[in-house]
Amino acid sequence: MSLDPTTQSNYHEIVSEHVHFDWTVDYTRNIISGSATHTLTVKQEAVKEVILDTNGLQIDKVQLEDKPSSYELGPHHEVMGSALRIPLPTAPKTGSQVKVTVHYSTSKDSTALQWLEKEQTQGKAFPFLFSQCQPIYARCLAPLQDTPSAKITYTAKVASTLPILLSAIRVSPPSQGPAHDGQVIGRDVVTYTYKQPVPIPSYLIAISAGNVRYRAFPQVEGKAWTIGVWAEPELIDAAYWEFSEDIGRFLSTAERILPPYRFGVHGKCLSYILDSYPPCGRPHFGRRRRARTDTFVFGNGVTQANATHFWLNEGWTTYIERVLQQLLHNPAERGFSFLIGAKSLSDALKLYENKPKYQRLVIDFDKGEDPDDAYSTVPYEKGANFLLHLERMLGGLDVFLPYVKDYVSTFMGKSITTEDWKTHLYAYFEKHGGEQKIKALNSVKWDAWFHGEGLKLPVEMVYDTALARQAYALAERWDASRSVSDVSQLNFKDTDLLEFNSNQKIVFLERLQSYAALPPSHITLLGNLYRLSDTPNAEIRLRFYEVALLDPSSPIAKSLAPEAANWVVGNDGTGIIKGRMKFCRPVFRAVAKVDTQLAVKVFSGSKEGFHPIARRLIEKDLGLV
Repeated sequence: MSLDPTTQSNYHEIVSEHVHFDWTVDYTRNIISGSATHTLTVKQEAVKEVILDTNGLQIDKVQLEDKPSSYELGPHHEVMGSALRIPLPTAPKTGSQVKVTVHYSTSKDSTALQWLEKEQTQGKAFPFLFSQCQPIYARCLAPLQDTPSAKITYTAKVASTLPILLSAIRVSPPSQGPAHDGQVIGRDVVTYTYKQPVPIPSYLIAISAGNVRYRAFPQVEGKAWTIGVWAEPELIDAAYWEFSEDIGRFLSTAERILPPYRFGVHGKCLSYILDSYPPCGRPHFGRRRRARTDTFVFGNGVTQANATHFWLNEGWTTYIERVLQQLLHNPAERGFSFLIGAKSLSDALKLYENKPKYQRLVIDFDKGEDPDDAYSTVPYEKGANFLLHLERMLGGLDVFLPYVKDYVSTFMGKSITTEDWKTHLYAYFEKHGGEQKIKALNSVKWDAWFHGEGLKLPVEMVYDTALARQAYALAERWDASRSVSDVSQLNFKDTDLLEFNSNQKIVFLERLQSYAALPPSHITLLGNLYRLSDTPNAEIRLRFYEVALLDPSSPIAKSLAPEAANWVVGNDGTGIIKGRMKFCRPVFRAVAKVDTQLAVKVFSGSKEGFHPIARRLIEKDLGLV
C-alpha cells in the first residue's frame, strides 16, 4: 500500500467514513468553533489509537463514544501540522466502528480560511468568508484524516449571522426561501444544516459566508440535478446572465460521455471572488461578457490517492473540458484551448528549471514535503496532452471515449494511483482492441511522460490552429513593425481586434511574447490602441502586462511595473484585490524582475487581502520566506 506522504493520520488502520460538524462562525474574532464527530471503521486488528491531522487548531476536549478521552497533540511540523493522537482503551475488532468527537476552534490565521472585511466585498456592507482546503489545508479547518485516500460523507450544523454555503446539499433553511430565513442579516443567528451524502476527499470540504442570494437556473428536462448561482445582491443579475445559458447545456453534454453527475446540486457562488459548490472548477467571472462554462467537475469523482498522482485529477479534468468544447462547439475550439494551454505549460516548466523534479507528471514527494511547492499548470497541461496523445495513438475520440466512460465508472468514488489507472487502461484495451491496441500502448514512452524533466513534452504535439491564424498573423505584423521608429506611420487600427473573441486576443498577446520584446513606443501604442491596459477582462490584461514586462530593463517595463503591481492588489481604482494566483503570481514575478523592491512593497502593503495560500506562495516567489 502506497501511503500518503502528506498526512500523519493512521487512515490505513482505522478510517473515518463520516463526519458531523457543529460550527459557530465568529466574524469578530475570525474563527470557527465547535466540534467534529467522526464515525470511523477499523481496518486492522490491534489498532491502538486514532490519529487525526490538525494544523493551527485549538483543541479544547475530546470524547470517545460520548465519554471524555485523553489525547495528545504532537509537535508541529511545518507542512503537516500536529498529529492529534486519541488512544483506544481496548483494541476494537476489524470492521467495528468507533465514534470520536473533537471540540476545537480554528486560528484567526488559518491557512484554509480567508476573512474579507466588508470594504473588500461588492456591497461593502457585510464581511465575507471563504475557504480553500486543497491540497492539504482541510486540517486547518477541522481535525481530519486529511488525505484523498480517505473519503467521507458529512453533515453540518452551522450557526451564523450571515448566510452560509457548504460543499453539500442544503437541508435548511431552503435556498429558495427568504435570505437568512427572513432574519436580519448581520445581526440574527440562524442555524444552517447541510448534508453531503457522496463520499468526498477532505480537501473538498468548503465553507463560504456572506450577504449572498440564490437564483435557480431553468431546470433541465429529464435531469435530477438542480443548478443555480449564489451572489451578493449587487452581482446576482450579472452572475445569472453570465452562467444561466451554458451550465445546463454543459452538464447535459458531459453526461453523454460520462456517468451521470452525482452531486445532485451544481451551484456557483460569486462575490468579489469566485468559488463553486459543490466541488467543481472555477471559470473566471468577467464583466460584460457571457463566460464559457467549460470548467467542469470530473477529477473529483475519481480522486488521486495522494499528491504524487495529482495529475489524475487535473490532467483528466482539463482533457475532458476540452473534449466538451469540441462537442459543444467544434474541433477548432478544442485545438485552440490546447494552444493556449501550451503557453501556460511552457511558462510553468521554465519556472522549475532549478527544481526539475516538479517538471514531472508523477512527482514522488518525500514524507512531509509541501505539495504546494510543486503547484503549477504542469499536471493540468502535461496531463491533458498525455491523454490527447493516448487518444491519438489508440484511434481517436470514437475509440477513446468509450474507454473514458468505463474508466470513470470503474473508479467512481475511489482514490487511485497512476499505476491503478495504467493497469485499467491496458485491461480495457486488451478486451476492446486486442493485440493491435496493446502494441500501440507498448510504444508509448511511459517513463518519459511520467518522470521526464525538461522544457519539452516527450513527443511534439500538433494542434488545430484554425482559430489562431488571424491572431498569429496580427502578432507577426507587430513583430515586423519594430524597425519603424515613428509609430504614427504604422498601419494598425483600433478595429484590428474587432472580430477577435477573448481567446483570440489572448493568443495574439501570447504569440507576441514568443518574439523579442517590442520597443517601448510600440508597447505604448499597443496598449492604448487596443485598450489593453484598462480592459476589465483579467485574462487579457494579464497577457498585456506580460508583453510589456518582457524586457525587465526596458523603460516601458519600468513605467508599467507599478501599474501592473497595483492592478493585482486592487490599487488601480477598482478597490478589488484580484486574488487568483493565476493572475497575482505571474504579475508579481514579472514585476520583481523589473524592480524587486517595488514588488515587495506593493505586495507587503496589501498581503492581508490575499487568501493565506496565495499569500504564502507569493512570499516564496518574492524570496520573503
